[in-house]
Amino acid sequence: MNIDEIQALKGIHPGIFLERELQKRKLAKGRFAISIGEYPQTLGAITKGKRAMNTPLALKIEHELGIEEGFFMILQTYFDIKQIKQKDSLKLHPDLKKFRKAIFWDTRFESIDWIKQKKAIITRVFERGNEQEKNEIIRFYGKQAVDEVLTGSPIN
Repeated sequence: MNIDEIQALKGIHPGIFLERELQKRKLAKGRFAISIGEYPQTLGAITKGKRAMNTPLALKIEHELGIEEGFFMILQTYFDIKQIKQKDSLKLHPDLKKFRKAIFWDTRFESIDWIKQKKAIITRVFERGNEQEKNEIIRFYGKQAVDEVLTGSPIN
């Protein structure tokens, strides 16, 4: 694999890549697992993204499939990084005590991604929020970001 291919796969679970690779080669997961001395359940959990890839298993799979050594662990590392960043982004939020949960009635308040859903949040708060909520959004995102979302164009 070259750098461009890894860039394209950054953030996906290595099990998803393995699943596609086994399908492409028309290899049954269970038989493949047994052929490399692993339990089929282990491989099944990995291909469903429910279990992390470990180095010894990655080496066995890579050797058996003729994939460059270390490839699956690189994917696992990038996947782990993505998971950590997602958890960290959930910690980045305004002062939630200043919001009525009713303003976000259609979603779990605790699971809002305040960074990714910035435009929708700003729009909703400015359509339905009170002054305290609007002021907290301005404090959190900054006046320029709020103005850009509300006007639909960058402010110069």
